[in-house]
Amino acid sequence: MHIPDGFLDAKTAGVTAGLSAAGVALALRRVKRDLPPRKIPLLGLAAAFLFAAQMVNFPVAGGTSGHLVGGVLAAALLGPSAAVVVVTTVLIVQCFLFADGGVLALGANIFNMAILNSFGGYAVYRLVCRCLPGERGRLTAMAFAGWCAAVLASIACAGELAWSGTIAWSVGFPAMATVHMLIGIGEGIISALVLLAVRQTRPDLISENGSSAGPARKGEWLGYGLLLVLGIAIFIAPFACPWPDGLDAVAAKFGFEHKAVTVLPAAPAAGYQIPGIHWAVGATAMAGAIGTLVVFGLALLLGKILVRKKTLDA
Repeated sequence: MHIPDGFLDAKTAGVTAGLSAAGVALALRRVKRDLPPRKIPLLGLAAAFLFAAQMVNFPVAGGTSGHLVGGVLAAALLGPSAAVVVVTTVLIVQCFLFADGGVLALGANIFNMAILNSFGGYAVYRLVCRCLPGERGRLTAMAFAGWCAAVLASIACAGELAWSGTIAWSVGFPAMATVHMLIGIGEGIISALVLLAVRQTRPDLISENGSSAGPARKGEWLGYGLLLVLGIAIFIAPFACPWPDGLDAVAAKFGFEHKAVTVLPAAPAAGYQIPGIHWAVGATAMAGAIGTLVVFGLALLLGKILVRKKTLDA
């Protein structure tokens, strides 16, 4: 669902950039105030996981693929504001290092996938949890919320395309919503399975739980977690489904894919390919490993800066 440059006009790009700037600023303020120091490593690990997971497209009907966005999952682990920061970090790295999503469309992508996906999906998650208590209720809530979040972000994307005159709302809305109803099934299942794994192994990491891990175990799960994420980026991402994702498939079907343009000079590893590596699988694996480490480091650094400022202000 990464919107490239050229699909949105200036007014839509400007409005979404303003909304996203306000939303991210609010999220940073809340993270600075509320995020416990013990969650800082998880901030980096969640960003690394979402980056790697978003490289793994899975097939859906009609020759279309989809991938995890993960905003609701991150919100369940860290809280919705921290989820916005995590997904925004991933989107910025994807945009500037790998040309995945446009520079001028970055505000729209952050608004759709970081803000709407995280907060909208988390609201559904909490509501369903109240109606369906217990372990099964939480997993059902996560699966349904992941589906809702994917569809909600796709509807916002359709509205932005309609605002820009790229495709009529009467055409874009049903096309985007329908394909992302299918993609949302994968989003919901993956999110629920990851939440289940975390609840089985480290329930203290989930946002509504309050216990804290000791330093030794914290370093242990962080190290093994990062190795696991690197494994996904290196050994699975190069073999992801090559079919176009939901937005690309809609653009091809309705004939506006030619509007995509490159605003800035080519990204260092555009298309998740490292220049100079002629083995496509190896080039993608190297790009995935580099991107995973970059987003992990950026999110971890940001968390430490915010926590340090919080401590000093206190």
